Amino acid sequence: MEKSHILIVEDDKEIRDGIEIYLQTQGYEVSKAGDGLEGLHLLGQERIDLAIVDVMMPRMDGISMIRELRKEYDIPVIMLSAKSEEVDKILGLNMGADDYITKPFAPMELMARVNSQLRRYQFWQEKIAAGGSPKERTHVIGGLVLNEDRVELTVDGSLVKLTPMEYRILLLLMKHPGRVFSAEEIYERVWNEKAVNSDTIMVHVRNIREKIEMNPKKPEYLKVVWGVGYKIEDRKTR
Repeated sequence: MEKSHILIVEDDKEIRDGIEIYLQTQGYEVSKAGDGLEGLHLLGQERIDLAIVDVMMPRMDGISMIRELRKEYDIPVIMLSAKSEEVDKILGLNMGADDYITKPFAPMELMARVNSQLRRYQFWQEKIAAGGSPKERTHVIGGLVLNEDRVELTVDGSLVKLTPMEYRILLLLMKHPGRVFSAEEIYERVWNEKAVNSDTIMVHVRNIREKIEMNPKKPEYLKVVWGVGYKIEDRKTR
């Protein structure tokens, strides 16, 4: 079986080399870059399955790198940030990061997140490769049509590109129209682990709204139930 290839983008050599050692002990192939520009160059030269990207770096910071790579790549991205960089975490998630971990971190926590993201990404890729089937599973809410077998979303007939995390969150909500899910429950169902970064759900929901709503400030589909959670409006009951 081919090894998964991880890209580490971190300007601190000690942290970069330490992550490399832990990844290699888990059987991963590793490439390293010291800033965002070098990281983007390696993405264009090698097959990368997941990127670990620091926020604060010279030449090109992590947020700028994530924004650029999302123009072309769907690979999972885990962002590294310091505790003081809360705003940067939100910006990074808005740019397309799938998850973040705060420095200093336990190496095994990072490994668990890498393993989890790769499992989901492999499932995503297998679904895309499988294509459609004679009995396709399709969920329709108003102008939203989500096809599980093709892993595709159309909004009013136009194909909309989602990240793997956005797809899984929207799939969960569309499979249960009208039901309210708390951020913690969404996290645990989508990430398949105890909620530790449930505030990231807010950012992913905001990104989904930007893609599916005509006016994200007055959403027609993805609604907030204040103090409780999120739901996809059941159009049949309106």
